[in-house]
This record gives sequence, C-alpha cells and structure tokens, in this order.
Amino acid sequence: MSRVIHTGQALVDVVVEVPDLPARGQNVMAASATDYAGGAVTVLVAAARFGADCIHAGAHGTGPHGDLVRAALDAEGIRVSAPPVSHLDTGICVVMVEPSAERTFVTTLGAERQISVESLATSQPRAGDLVCVTGFSLALESTRDPLLAWLPTLHPDVVVVLDPGAAFAGLPDEVRAAMLEVTDVWSSNAEEAEDVLRALGKEPPADLSALTTAVAPLLRGDAVAIVRDGPEGCAVHVGTETTYVAGFPQKPVDTNGAGDTHTGALLAEVAAGTPWVEGCRRANAAAAIKVTRRGPESAPTAAEVDAFLSSR
Repeated sequence: MSRVIHTGQALVDVVVEVPDLPARGQNVMAASATDYAGGAVTVLVAAARFGADCIHAGAHGTGPHGDLVRAALDAEGIRVSAPPVSHLDTGICVVMVEPSAERTFVTTLGAERQISVESLATSQPRAGDLVCVTGFSLALESTRDPLLAWLPTLHPDVVVVLDPGAAFAGLPDEVRAAMLEVTDVWSSNAEEAEDVLRALGKEPPADLSALTTAVAPLLRGDAVAIVRDGPEGCAVHVGTETTYVAGFPQKPVDTNGAGDTHTGALLAEVAAGTPWVEGCRRANAAAAIKVTRRGPESAPTAAEVDAFLSSR
C-alpha cells in the first residue's frame, strides 16, 4: 500500500474560544483554552484514522510542544522520520474561534522550520507514495529552499500533493513556478484556487467545476486537481473529466482543521486504491463530521464515515 508522507509544519494549536475578536489594544475573556497538536498533524491523523501508513517528514522540537506533537502522532501510529531539533522547541499557533466558527490565527516560528534535504530524505519516499507539501512551507527560505531542492530528486512515480494555503498566491513567481512544476495533485479551497489564477493573470471562473478545471493545467503531466467549497462539497479533475461531488452541510461547532481532515481522508482513500471521485465523497463526509467536533485532532475514523454515509 502507498504511504502518506507530510513535509509540512507540525505545530501546537492553542485554541481559545472567544465571544468576538477584541478591538485593537482591548481584551476579551475566552470561554476555554486548549492545546492541540495541529498543522501537518491534522492531515496525518485524518489519514491514519482512515487506515493509511503515515510518516511525518518535517521537523519537531525539543521541549513540551515537541513532546505534545510526538505524543499525538505516536497515539495514531504515525512515524516521525527525522530526529528532534536539539536546540529549539516546536512553535505554536494561537487560534481564536468565534461563535460563528470563524477562526483567526497568530503563529510563532520554532523547530518546525529547521528542515534540510537530509532531514526530508529520512522519510525515504518510494514509487506510489503521496508526499504532501503546504504552501506555508514555501513562504520562508528555511523550509522553501530544502523542499525545492529535494522534491525534483524523488522517484517520478512518487505523487507530490500541494495544499497551497493562503500563502501560495502571494509567493514570488519563480517559487510558485518551481513548485507547480513538481506538483501532481492540487488540493485547496475555492478562494485559494481563485487567488493563484489571479496571480497568474487569469480570471477565475465562478463555477466550482470550471474553477477546478482551470487549475489542472498549471500542474505537471496528467495532474489531479481538487477544489473545496466548504459545506457545498468539492470538484475533482482527473484525466479529461471534472466531477462535482456534493457536500454534507452541518451546523459547525469548529471549522479549524476541516480542510486538512478532507485532505488526509482523501489521500488515505487514494493510497488504498479508491478512485478519486469516491475518495472525495468520503472526504466530504469526514470534513462534515469534523466540523461538528471541537479541536483539530477530531477527525473521524473510516468506520464513522461509513455509518454517516449509510444514514443518508
């Protein structure tokens, strides 16, 4: 079976529930504050709960935050390939969640940014493996340069998956181009897809399927493109065909990690041989379940998705 390997940043999400964002210089009282392992961990946990063999190839720190990340990965049977960074702890991301489930972030930098070609290579990708890259890794030299040096050296049958995030469209043209040249699968939300098309001087289509079709030619070879639209579901372009896959709207409690849950569930399905369209349907269900739960580590299992889908 193919493996799911993530090169992105594993952070500690400090999630605080607030009634509203404070005005500048002011204060609000949080209803709760909880520490979770987040970032790349969310994708990997979702994939592992769908039965995938998962590896974290990113960096992790020495200290309580690094310990929390490793414990969360170990609890799901996810292997960490690189040794800890000896002189730094893992950074944090403060996530302010409003009653509407809208999120606002403040992120620090720590050991998760200390990667190298050699540390990435400890994951030893082989043909058929799915290697995940986040656009946030390309925003800083310390993670961008090793990734862009390492990715072209992989076996041509390793599948490189790009989750562009909000950062990708604003990157220098040459960085975007270098990443797209090695990308086999694009997985983003609609806004991220629209932003990258505009950055390339193209007017994005309003229709989700047309938007997804427009992204696919930006990638290398016979690429796959997935574009999500929250509760409305997603569209997936495979070969010459684009398919809209309906979502499962829910009343959200916490949308933090919903996109990552979708990506992890989808990649686990594909790693097990599920066709892309059916994988997207199951990933839509996984994301729908996740938004009804608090915390980025609350991805459902494959059995929970089976039960969810059978009830519809």
